[in-house]
Amino acid sequence: MSQKILIVDDEPHIRLLLEQTLEDLADEANIELLSASNGLDALDIIQSQRPNLVFLDVMMPKMNGFEVCQRVKKELLIEEVYIIMLTAKGQEFDKVRGQEVGADLYMTKPFDPDQVVKRSIEVLGC
Repeated sequence: MSQKILIVDDEPHIRLLLEQTLEDLADEANIELLSASNGLDALDIIQSQRPNLVFLDVMMPKMNGFEVCQRVKKELLIEEVYIIMLTAKGQEFDKVRGQEVGADLYMTKPFDPDQVVKRSIEVLGC
């Protein structure tokens, strides 16, 4: 069974950038890339597809990243999903909030593509 990475961002160019960043890794390691443009869709995909890794934007319509993370980690108790919160905000309280809702890691935008690939390899063990 192949591993899955879910990319969640309401901005199409950010989703595309992440997909392009992870494309080579996905091809090499047989990883399926999934994407969602809002928190509600992300939650559905997480519940039905069980991705191994989620890059989750904070500021989104319908349901923000903190709410999605809280739902997945604290209510649905889906512990095996590794969630990396992506945000333009580097404020300390955002990082604390991310930890409170169960985020595994926090990355600020603009992100370094090399870091995205490196983290993905670490998390997925490929």
